[in-house]
Amino acid sequence: MSQFFSRRRWLALGLALADSARGQSNPAASPATTGAATSASPSASPSPGRNEPVVIGQSAHLSGPLATTFLGVLAGQRLALTQFNARGGVAGRPVQLITLDDGYDVKRCVANVRQLIERERITALFGLASTPNVAAVLPLLAERQVPLVGVYGGSPSLRVQQHPYFFTTTASYRDEVLHMLRNQKTLQRERVALVYQNAAFGQLMRPVVDEAARELGMQVVARVPLEADGSNSVAAAASVAEARPQAVILMAFGPPIVPFIKAARQSVAAPLYAISIANAKALIEAMGDDARGLAITQVIPPPWRSQDALVRDFSAASTRAGTPADYEHFYGYLNLRILLEALKRAGRGVTPAKLVSTLEGMNRVDLGGYTLSFSPGNHHGSSYVDSTIVGPGGRFIR
Repeated sequence: MSQFFSRRRWLALGLALADSARGQSNPAASPATTGAATSASPSASPSPGRNEPVVIGQSAHLSGPLATTFLGVLAGQRLALTQFNARGGVAGRPVQLITLDDGYDVKRCVANVRQLIERERITALFGLASTPNVAAVLPLLAERQVPLVGVYGGSPSLRVQQHPYFFTTTASYRDEVLHMLRNQKTLQRERVALVYQNAAFGQLMRPVVDEAARELGMQVVARVPLEADGSNSVAAAASVAEARPQAVILMAFGPPIVPFIKAARQSVAAPLYAISIANAKALIEAMGDDARGLAITQVIPPPWRSQDALVRDFSAASTRAGTPADYEHFYGYLNLRILLEALKRAGRGVTPAKLVSTLEGMNRVDLGGYTLSFSPGNHHGSSYVDSTIVGPGGRFIR
C-alpha cells in the first residue's frame, strides 16, 4: 500500500501531537497518584471472585461544546454492555464500564486515565475521542502495560509506529480521504476544494488530502481554513465558490460545520463531502434542509443491514431500550462489542496482558457483518469505509 506521507513525516507529526499534549498535562493534578493502588501492575491482578466485575475505563467529553454530538455513541455503548452482561458476561463475570468526563481537555484526560489505572485497576482503556488526548496517554499506557482498545477517531499520525498497547477498530481518516477522492475520480471530478478546520485536526489533515490528491492525479484548487467557532463560514464559502471546484472536501467536525454548510448552499454549486466524525444527529438536524445531499463517509456498516447478525443484535437491543437504530448509536455499540468479544475470548481470568495476546490472535474474525484482522504486527483491525448521502428528513441513503 502506498504511503502519502513518509513514515518519518507521519511519526514527526504524531510525536509533535504527543509532546504538545504532554506539555499541557500535569501528573500532580491526577486525582489518584498515591496509595497501594499505584504499587501493583494491573497485569498482576489477583484471581477473580465468583461475581467480581471485569472493569474497563473510558475518558470522554461528557461536557463542553461537543458533548451533545457524543450522546448517541454513549447510549450505543450502554446497549452493548447491557446485552453482553445479560448473556453471561465474561464466563459469568459482568463487565463494568467507568466513564469519566474530560471535556475534550488533554490534562483532564491524562488525570482520568491515571485514576482509572491506579485507583480503579482497569483491565483495559476504551473509547477515547481526541487525537491529542490519545497521544498524551500512550506513554502512560506503555509504562503501565494497559491496552487502549477502540477510539472514536482515525488520526493517521497515531498509527504510523505500532504501539504495543494501542488497538484501533475502525478505518483511519486517511482511508476515508482515499475513499472520498477515488469516488470523485471515478465521477471525473478532478478539481476539488479543501475546507479544513483551523485547529490541530484540520491542520493535520490538510497535507493528507494534498498528497492523496497528487497520488490520484487530482488537483486541489483551494485550501480554505474554517475557524473552530464557524465565524468565517460565509467568507470561507465565498472563497470556495471563487475557485469553482467540482467537489468540496470538508475536513472539519462539530458545530462549525453547520454555518459553513448553510453558507455553502447559497454560493457553492459543487457537491459537499464530509468524513465520519461530522456525522452527528444534532448537527444534521441543525442544518435542516441544507443537510440534504451532503455526502458522508462511514467507517461502520449501515445500521439497517438486517442480513448481518451484528445489526440484528443491535436492532434488538435498540428496540428493547427504545433508542434510535442510527449510525451514532451503532458506532458506540459496535466499538464496545469488539472489546467485549476480546474480553470473552480472553476468558474468566482476563488480565491486560492476556487481553493483548487475545487481540493479537483475532485475525479475520467476523463479528456478524464486520470483520477484524489483528496480529502481533498489526494493531489496526479495519480499513472499512462506505459512503452515504443525507436524504429527506435527515435520513441516510447509500
